[in-house]
Amino acid sequence: MIDRAAIILRYRQPVVDWINEADPLDQDPEMTLDHVNEERTVYLVEDKYADSPDDVERWLKRNFKTLFEAELMGWYTDPSLWPKQRSLKVFKEWFDVECHTVIFDLGKYAIHDDEHDAI
Repeated sequence: MIDRAAIILRYRQPVVDWINEADPLDQDPEMTLDHVNEERTVYLVEDKYADSPDDVERWLKRNFKTLFEAELMGWYTDPSLWPKQRSLKVFKEWFDVECHTVIFDLGKYAIHDDEHDAI
């Protein structure tokens, strides 16, 4: 077991609407809510920030901008395509937040960061 909690964002319909409208030159078929939620990024945070729903909420208030921009960057790297309003209120309209506090590392090798040495 590792000393981290996992934060996972589930997209809500406003994100899908933004994805489909943000880039008028994008010719891909329209995304759906099911499609965009097929694979999600998992954000690991220190487990002390997930002891209670209130702890998660406090952590989220301090870090939602980082999460918001990481998710936007995953779709469009040009910030001019991002929504201008990126408040906590908008974040909560766009994402459902899941927190998982029990994480088991079942791999037999050390965890590696692509940009750093073994963790």
